[in-house]
Amino acid sequence: MNLPNKLTILRIFMIPVFLLVLLCPLGLDRQISRYIATAIFCIASFTDCLDGYIARKYSLVTNFGKFMDPLADKLLVCSAMIALIGIEDAVVPLPSIVVIIIIAREFIITGFRTLAAEQNIVIAAGIWGKLKTICQMLMLIVLLLNIDNIYMAAAGNILIYASLVLAIVSAADYIMKNRGVLKN
Repeated sequence: MNLPNKLTILRIFMIPVFLLVLLCPLGLDRQISRYIATAIFCIASFTDCLDGYIARKYSLVTNFGKFMDPLADKLLVCSAMIALIGIEDAVVPLPSIVVIIIIAREFIITGFRTLAAEQNIVIAAGIWGKLKTICQMLMLIVLLLNIDNIYMAAAGNILIYASLVLAIVSAADYIMKNRGVLKN
């Protein structure tokens, strides 16, 4: 169990803590609870960058990490999006249809990558997928902060629909560039 894998496991354990703080303020002021949840989300997101960097730099890439790191990322992002759907005091509500499309994209690409892996083809993350991830993380941070002003509301709305568009574009890009996987 190397350091990158420990960071991945830490990220997975941070998800229920994040959700508990976000959804059950436990006597804290609601906005303070959201700030704490946002901080937990940011730290968990940072471990995603850090574990990949360490694994590549020090040649610590493992099969466990290849499988669990993207799964931990999807669990964190999807949990945050689903939790935000049900929050009633949101300055910028996250439409459930957007969340459904983004999560459907994740299932489609995961299935596509599984098919590729069965054919010994590794599909690396492309630029559109990386942009999608960055945009989703920024969207979630803005929505989690829930700051009630016109600029943050505008940023939240822009990031929601930019995340949606990038999810669709990145899925199409993955499939088009690797469509040979579907022929076998």
